[in-house]
Amino acid sequence: MYSNRDFNRWRRHPWHGLHARNNESPEDIVNVYIEMTPDDVVKYELDKASGFLMVDRPQRTTSSPPALYGFIPRTYCAEEVAKRCPDAAEADGDPLDICVFSERHITRADIILKARVVGGIQMIDGGEADDKIVAVLEGDNIWGDVQDITDLPSIKAERLQHYFSTYKMIPGKNVDIKVDYVYGREEALKVIAAAEKDYWNHYGHLHEQAKG
Repeated sequence: MYSNRDFNRWRRHPWHGLHARNNESPEDIVNVYIEMTPDDVVKYELDKASGFLMVDRPQRTTSSPPALYGFIPRTYCAEEVAKRCPDAAEADGDPLDICVFSERHITRADIILKARVVGGIQMIDGGEADDKIVAVLEGDNIWGDVQDITDLPSIKAERLQHYFSTYKMIPGKNVDIKVDYVYGREEALKVIAAAEKDYWNHYGHLHEQAKG
């Protein structure tokens, strides 16, 4: 844990104070901070300054995420992530989002879990790359052996695509969101690596300061 006056030093910051992977973890096993559950019809999001979970907005639609929804610590979507999305001018400037499928119903957010990366969805929101990594809960009794998104029933990805294409919809207004491209494990790991590089390019100074 680092100490930095820009962030709360008494609680480990979920974005900066945690690691993307534990020591000696395989490349495809990542730590995930959960912001939302499939029961949530209010959009919860990490407050980047304090590290606490906050209410972003009540959803206007009745849809809720079809999987646990959060982000991978120490990732950031900027120049390197945008390079992997030819149709995006830039990335969204947030930690890398991840959706985690679990057979058991996890009913609370503001938790950390381990997940196996199996694929992703290339989302472009208003011209910005906003990838959604897809994963399964490590050790899950139903999905725990899944290695690639093609091993999941296709309806799983379809429901995620539908959710992300509609969750910002407002009657009478057009929403510029594309979620057409679903990719597998290998591309997902490259997107994560790009987001980790973006994080260190933009926020590596926090950890250098902590060493001093």
